[in-house]
Amino acid sequence: MSAQKPAPPATSGAEPEGKESRTALERAADAADELYRLRDTFFPRDPAEKAAALRAGADAALALLDAIPPEERKSPQQRGVFEFLRGKILDVFPDYHKEAEDHLSKAVKLNPSLVDAWLCLGNCIWKKGDLSAAKNCFSLALSKGSDKKILCQLSMLERSMAQGSEDQELLVEESINHAKEAVVLDIKDGNSWYNMGNAYLTSFFVGGAWDHTKLHHSVKAYQNAEKDKTMSLNPDLYYNCATADKYLENYERALRGFEAAALKDPGLGADTEVEKIISLLDKLENAMKGQLRSKRLASLASSLSGIHLKSSHKKATIRELSEGLNKEVAVLGKVVLLIRHDNVAPLYYLACDLDQSYFMLSVYGLRNDAIKEGDRVVLFEPHYRILDASWKDKRYQFKSIRVDFPEQILINEKAPAPRHVARASIHAHNKP
Repeated sequence: MSAQKPAPPATSGAEPEGKESRTALERAADAADELYRLRDTFFPRDPAEKAAALRAGADAALALLDAIPPEERKSPQQRGVFEFLRGKILDVFPDYHKEAEDHLSKAVKLNPSLVDAWLCLGNCIWKKGDLSAAKNCFSLALSKGSDKKILCQLSMLERSMAQGSEDQELLVEESINHAKEAVVLDIKDGNSWYNMGNAYLTSFFVGGAWDHTKLHHSVKAYQNAEKDKTMSLNPDLYYNCATADKYLENYERALRGFEAAALKDPGLGADTEVEKIISLLDKLENAMKGQLRSKRLASLASSLSGIHLKSSHKKATIRELSEGLNKEVAVLGKVVLLIRHDNVAPLYYLACDLDQSYFMLSVYGLRNDAIKEGDRVVLFEPHYRILDASWKDKRYQFKSIRVDFPEQILINEKAPAPRHVARASIHAHNKP
């Protein structure tokens, strides 16, 4: 199933009722807008079908432009709009188009106050790979006045610039600030909220994939984006929100989100994400079912009794924990099994405590060689929950402790070595 293909822009015939007075330039602008709506909402299973639809729509829109009488593009302002529309139409395709850049450059020279032309020129140059020049275009556009579309594109560009940069965290923080500015300009605009969600999701990974506050901000922004009905056709919104839910271990919500994204755009690979989560849940369930014999378990648990805490934290077992964060408490655990899976984070282990109770240990911010099977761990301020997810008539339930950052854990009575601290490199779907 794919999104319904929008009707192609009209190329001839009578004007719709009430639109007789519209100029040829305005009709061409409508055709360009319709072309971009097709780009952003039409996701067939065969990418060639979309490419052909875009080519046909672009040809029709260019034909409208070419039919504009010379007297309607005499003034610099009219010529600026004409060049802008030609460049915008040519730039609808995913790859960089030199002719599009040439027309858009002419447009901003003829009419420097044409903000949408600066926006399109920045996007075109971004595709070429010249990110600093693209940022300059967006900054020049903002010098004409605040604009939510420009702010969102600038925010998105800064996230792209952050990848591999020494100023990664600073650029992502700037991205968040520009996203916030866009939301303030129009609190009901779904795209601005969506962009903010992406900024916080990227910030989560740039910071080492441990700060769940960023994930909660991200999900909240995506939920606000969903309130705008115009966003219902954006598959990336559902995909990225599901990604945030996945790292929050809200697996049932993540599964629903990935399924929705797969229905809207089969090419996103969201169905693969569904398979990964189900595979992970099955592995967790199988690990619990394959618990060791009680005699071996007693031996494992007894090795924990010799651990002496140097802090004021009170020793506790899994049975004594409350749902959520348990302050001034430490759980001693023995790592029984590393559960290998396909996601960047968290790391999953089957562990047991002093009471010989099994639980799932999920660890963020560490590399997968930091903790080995057989290691003793001390978990400070443990975040406890019952991981509960249902999908396709099957229910998964596990007791779970989450470790958000390296300072929250000792491994064999020692803090994790600096080389074991992870820095993730995943980003939200981010397209110019």
